[in-house]
Amino acid sequence: MMRDGAAKLISENRKARHDYFIEDSVEAGIALVGTEVKSLRQGRCNLRDSYARIENGAALLYNVHISQYDPASRFNHDPLRTRRLLLHKSEILKLNGKVRDKGYTLVPLKIYFRNGKAKVEIGIAKGKRQYDKRDDIAAREADRAIARAIKGKNLRDDR
Repeated sequence: MMRDGAAKLISENRKARHDYFIEDSVEAGIALVGTEVKSLRQGRCNLRDSYARIENGAALLYNVHISQYDPASRFNHDPLRTRRLLLHKSEILKLNGKVRDKGYTLVPLKIYFRNGKAKVEIGIAKGKRQYDKRDDIAAREADRAIARAIKGKNLRDDR
């Protein structure tokens, strides 16, 4: 049983956090057809290489792969179709301003269900350079080494 407002995670784009600096995030609804919702409930979704854009005053989601729902046979959807994001006009204008002025991009971070509705978390992101990625990896490795050293020291103290 889930609490009211609790979210059930369907898919997460882990590669986005590796490839981009995520400055901010926005929750948006997604306009889906019935077979897409059923497929999402089965957890059959992939966010790799997906992105969002603002076109003609509407936010659109591209390259999100939602697998076909097998029992629907001929009534199925196109797995890679462009999907509309459900945002208020003021939110769309704010996102559009950031993307146009500052060189940010819109990257879907995760898809989940909240109160029975499919939602997507869109990150306002700036691309990382190769050396930024190396710096992140080096910092992570250093943190792990420190944690290992502290854990080893604690084990020796217990003897």
